[in-house]
Amino acid sequence: MTYELFIKHGNTLLYPPVVDGVTIEWERKGQPGKLTFQVVKTTALTFEEGDACRFSVDGKPLFYGFVFEKSRTGSKSDIIKVTVYDQLYYLKNKDTYVYANKTATEVVKMIAQDFGLNLGTLEDTGHKIESRTEENAQMFDVIQNALDETLKAKTQMYVLYDQAGKLTLTNIANMKLGLVVNEDTAGDYDYKSSIASNTYNRIKLAYEDSNAGARKIYIAQDSSNINQWGVLQYYEKLNDPTNAQSMADSLLKLYNTKNRTLSIKNALGDVRVRAGTLLLVVLGLGDINLSNFLLVEQVKHTFKDNQHLMELKLRGGAFVA
Repeated sequence: MTYELFIKHGNTLLYPPVVDGVTIEWERKGQPGKLTFQVVKTTALTFEEGDACRFSVDGKPLFYGFVFEKSRTGSKSDIIKVTVYDQLYYLKNKDTYVYANKTATEVVKMIAQDFGLNLGTLEDTGHKIESRTEENAQMFDVIQNALDETLKAKTQMYVLYDQAGKLTLTNIANMKLGLVVNEDTAGDYDYKSSIASNTYNRIKLAYEDSNAGARKIYIAQDSSNINQWGVLQYYEKLNDPTNAQSMADSLLKLYNTKNRTLSIKNALGDVRVRAGTLLLVVLGLGDINLSNFLLVEQVKHTFKDNQHLMELKLRGGAFVA
């Protein structure tokens, strides 16, 4: 396995000597991709915040972004710690958007055009959102709200990520890898089960019909789990009652379960794994024996001394990160 890292300063490509490896961190939503490394300062090494940086593995670009931070300490003043973010960082910008009859895909295109972001392949999410007003909101939230509306309407989850310099939107169903994580490939794990958050056994949706002067209620519930856990209610006011009952049924199916979190440490690395990827996990966890595809909610890749390891935070089925 060969690694290549360069920084572009003006018209000059710099290939600095890296100290103590390279790490890449990806999260499924709300955060940009992050590349960190340390370099030895030399007289020939001059670069600044805003310079482009690319990291490749075996000749294939894995990460492309821009230098956002440089730091050093007095005891090791010749070592510079560098933090690089991909272009999703610019989705931290805030603005106000009012839109109607757009899909989440069209919302991504709209924001990318407004902020000068490079687009790659965007899958068509299909669901038209009737109208939304996003006041003083981060672009991350504007897009995630559109994706959440799509999830409620279609029970289809999409992931927005940066593919080595291009914004990409993909249905998680198309991100399944033939990769198995088991006792032989995972160094250690942390596991927890809970009903204390994001578990609901009653869904209650309300619509105020101003024309008729009436309030319509749509309920889906699981009586057996209510007897076991008590009433755990999800409540939401709707702007449009279309397909409200099917939405309540879908939300019950999504949230009427124990939340189980699973974190894997020191797994053997695979460059195809990013936040949003589906992996087959086969592990005995004490109260259950797991053999299922799980969604990677967060991943940290570490490349060091010709060794590639991963830390994974997983969800899926009865697992929620």
